[in-house]
Amino acid sequence: MNPKDKKHRGIPALIGSSIAVFWPGALIFGFPGVMAPYWMKTFHVGRGAIGNILFFVLAAVGTFMFLVGRWQEKFGIRSMITVGVIICGLSALLIAYASNLYMLYLWAYLIGASSAFVYIPAVTTVQRWYPARRGLVSGIVSLLFGLSAAIMSPLFRYMFESMGYVSMNLTVAILALLIGIVAAQFTEGPKTTPSPPLTTLGRQPRVSAKIDESLTVRESLRMKSFWFLWLTWAFQGAAGIAMVTLSTAYGLSKGLAMESAVVILTAFNVTNGGSRLVMGFFSDMIGRNLAMSLTFLAAGAAYFLLPHVNLLSALAFLSAIIGFSFGTLFAVSAPLAADCFGLKHFGAIFGLIFTAYGFVSGILGPSLSGYLLDITGGNFTIVFAYLGTFCILSAIFIQWVIPAPSK
Repeated sequence: MNPKDKKHRGIPALIGSSIAVFWPGALIFGFPGVMAPYWMKTFHVGRGAIGNILFFVLAAVGTFMFLVGRWQEKFGIRSMITVGVIICGLSALLIAYASNLYMLYLWAYLIGASSAFVYIPAVTTVQRWYPARRGLVSGIVSLLFGLSAAIMSPLFRYMFESMGYVSMNLTVAILALLIGIVAAQFTEGPKTTPSPPLTTLGRQPRVSAKIDESLTVRESLRMKSFWFLWLTWAFQGAAGIAMVTLSTAYGLSKGLAMESAVVILTAFNVTNGGSRLVMGFFSDMIGRNLAMSLTFLAAGAAYFLLPHVNLLSALAFLSAIIGFSFGTLFAVSAPLAADCFGLKHFGAIFGLIFTAYGFVSGILGPSLSGYLLDITGGNFTIVFAYLGTFCILSAIFIQWVIPAPSK
């Protein structure tokens, strides 16, 4: 295929992939934070039970990321993304009529599965279309995945107050199905992926993205880089995802009205989305490891400072720093994994890395923090201290994720 034709064909795939991840991102990163007070009142539960929502989201991610990475090689990227957006729409129908906490957890598991079916194929296809700009294009897809919640969180609150709970969810279900299915049709990847020239990124060699030079899943599992990236996802993932439910809860504990508390969540999601494009782009120039370490350290400092500020502007600023770090984790670790292991089996390998996020982050982040708040009578200082420590550890772990020389 002519390189110019390949470039033009890659643009619809990039746009379609970015749009496809919008609704799963909004429902994971925005919806629980906005609806948590309503669910607590409706189902007569505490913060720990609501924190478990994100545990079930991430458990589904951990279950399906690896499987989807395998299935996309057999059934195609377009098929996987289509399945994902259908699950996303149907889950909104389910939550509209949830009558108990177990239905809420089932919704959480389904929306987590939806994100697995959409996110891994979307990131895979854009990196195959643009192998020389993996950080940038991964950042664009991740931008919509994270920024969607910043856009939709205030709208979810407005829709809830103006339309009511059931009508809001039915509207979301229709929009998610229609927009997602159309976007999915443009996401198939190229038949072959060219290899970009070898360059130096932040004093580390960049490996070829050529498909036939990729490591196998078994070879990747024998590398220390795989396990340090896995640990980074476990700890930094926990520190990031915990803010989805903690942000509004902390604002309310400070005596803020709900509309002000949502500002803290929105600040988190604005930078959670925006950093994915910014840091994806800069990681192509300054190096993946440095980009991630700096933002993880900043997030750790923000967590340690949070208990000592009261102004809404300061709370939103520190939440934004944590969101920026969380977005960087998503945007930069995907191309870093491609640098380390190649693109042929990227979906399966990155899916295995995601098991840390799915099976560990949910327990250490939202679930544990929720139960600690219940036990301590709402002592956020303890929770923020251990989450800040997770960020510092992640900044160290990521320095040991080193791309291997090409085969």
